[in-house]
Amino acid sequence: MKKKDIQALIHLLDDPDAEISDVVTGNLKKLGTEVIPELENAWEKYTDHHYQEKIENIIHDIQFTNVKTNLRQWKDSGALDLQEGAFWIARYQFPDLEISDIEQEINRITRDIWLEFNNRLTALEKVRIMNHIIFDVHRFSKNKHVHAPRSSYINQVLESRKGNAVSLGIIYLLVAKQLDIPIRGISLPKIFLLAYMDEPGPIRSVLKNAIKKRPSGKEVLFYINPYNRGAVLGKKEIDHYLQLQKMEPQKSWYEPCSNEEIIMRLLLNLIISYEKSGFADKVNDLQELLNIIK
Repeated sequence: MKKKDIQALIHLLDDPDAEISDVVTGNLKKLGTEVIPELENAWEKYTDHHYQEKIENIIHDIQFTNVKTNLRQWKDSGALDLQEGAFWIARYQFPDLEISDIEQEINRITRDIWLEFNNRLTALEKVRIMNHIIFDVHRFSKNKHVHAPRSSYINQVLESRKGNAVSLGIIYLLVAKQLDIPIRGISLPKIFLLAYMDEPGPIRSVLKNAIKKRPSGKEVLFYINPYNRGAVLGKKEIDHYLQLQKMEPQKSWYEPCSNEEIIMRLLLNLIISYEKSGFADKVNDLQELLNIIK
């Protein structure tokens, strides 16, 4: 649609006839993200609070629909790229975010680790280097404010260097993928860990079905706690943790989870954060996103 036609539609939002205003609102939403620049211009031009609120709601609905559409496409295409999943969750709160903003920072961390690597390193030595670069050099750490929403948005974690177990784990996983290191997510109750797998060959050559299949527990060399500066754990530590939680161990808790499960954990953290802050609208939105992934 031409710019002047979009502007004419936006002008009709202020029509006193509610029916006309509703039809215009629906038509603008159908046009999608292309109308957002003109909606923002109109918001700045008019000072009427009611009119501005209408524009804000339309922009939010368009952006939210865009996030839902892309998140659904991500899931339906196999959810192979964890970075993309985390990006669309962050895009919900930061609609101007570009995936290149995330890629550049992940690449910078990866490069610093790669420079310290050589072909003779053992799995444990690689993890020690990764931990040093991520937690000492780049100073990533856990956020003391456990329920802060910013701890779950990957762009804010990359900016502040503070996150929760899931977001720090995602960053660790993205760096590991760039380095072709076989590290996977482990979705335990109340805690998110990583596992260093005994897998030959580059990760990127693994087929879609193989990625989604859970490897057997015996293929895990050791576990990593991203929320505790990458501390290395064995199966006994997980057994002990589950005993403290008074939970009967389940085989799946010791084995790698899917990217969908990781993004679900991220969304659940955000839902809890916004519930505690009293943002009911955001809780409803994020529940919609969660339903897409389930």
